[in-house]
Amino acid sequence: MTNKVLNVGLVAFGLSGRYFHAPFLSTNPNFKLKTVVERSKNEAQEFDSSIENARSIDELLADDSIDLVFICTPNDTHFQYAMDCLENGKHVVIEKPFAATEAEARQLIAKAEEKGLILTAYQNRRWDSDFLTIKKLIDEDRIGQVIEFECRYDRFRTVVPTESWKEKKVPVGGNLYNLGPHLIDQALVLFGEPITVSAEIRNVRPNSEIDDYFDIRLGYADKLVIVKSSLMVYDNFLRYSIHGTKGSFVKGGLDPQEETLRQNILPTARPWGVEPEDRWGKLSSDEYTGIIESEAGDYAQFYQNVYDAIANQAELLVKPSEILRTTRVIDLAMQSSETNQTLKY
Repeated sequence: MTNKVLNVGLVAFGLSGRYFHAPFLSTNPNFKLKTVVERSKNEAQEFDSSIENARSIDELLADDSIDLVFICTPNDTHFQYAMDCLENGKHVVIEKPFAATEAEARQLIAKAEEKGLILTAYQNRRWDSDFLTIKKLIDEDRIGQVIEFECRYDRFRTVVPTESWKEKKVPVGGNLYNLGPHLIDQALVLFGEPITVSAEIRNVRPNSEIDDYFDIRLGYADKLVIVKSSLMVYDNFLRYSIHGTKGSFVKGGLDPQEETLRQNILPTARPWGVEPEDRWGKLSSDEYTGIIESEAGDYAQFYQNVYDAIANQAELLVKPSEILRTTRVIDLAMQSSETNQTLKY
């Protein structure tokens, strides 16, 4: 087992880079956040004055000491930037969406295998408090055989912000690409590959350029799995709804880690990832009916696993094969919505 410190490059310092990656990379002794790519600003130095600045990804890739690159740029740049990093011998973590299509995802995975490099997607929501809680309930058979599962991630944004690229009609844009990868990944982690995919993807807000609503239904032999998101839901009153042969579990609210990080609180703070009691879910069954305390969320586990996979050949938790199936579901969901058909996976 090695204790080598990995030099990390971060491409862009927006919401993801500033509030998600930088805090975890800077507090894990296995990483050194060496360089951040910012075309004109110097916000990374405000976070940590020791961070070096690069004005382009080419400048970053010219640094042979960089071991690992996190790509946090607009969605339509992910594929080319990731390919450039792999061609230059860098391990890569790509923000969601991993790629625009399954075909692009396969190209990136093939290049990583050719180069002998670690390539993964930032599926941090596997370490949300709510997801860890429902996974534990299912694993412990407290719900029984799942008959119906619904997960959703809603927001209330009636005013369309004109300055955000996420609200522009651009390639690989829209709510499906923004929130879909997390919800789909969670469903596939729990239940594996579906038999069929059907979807409705819509634009529901006046003056919106993007799809801001999706309803994806994954068909299995013995269950129905629904993943949904809307930007016109006032409150996160329903996050998960699970019904099985032994009972039901319903939960609202959101994991607290993002709101904590946005308050500039570092993940070394304790307690961490602990949901307030008013967000805990309710289990209803013959065996027990009552509130279930949520597990503590912990995004730090994602970063530690990436380090262990690179430095110590540990098993990668967010595997390329799992990334492929999520990308495939997104492809099929768009085709299903366009054709109004249920498609085979």
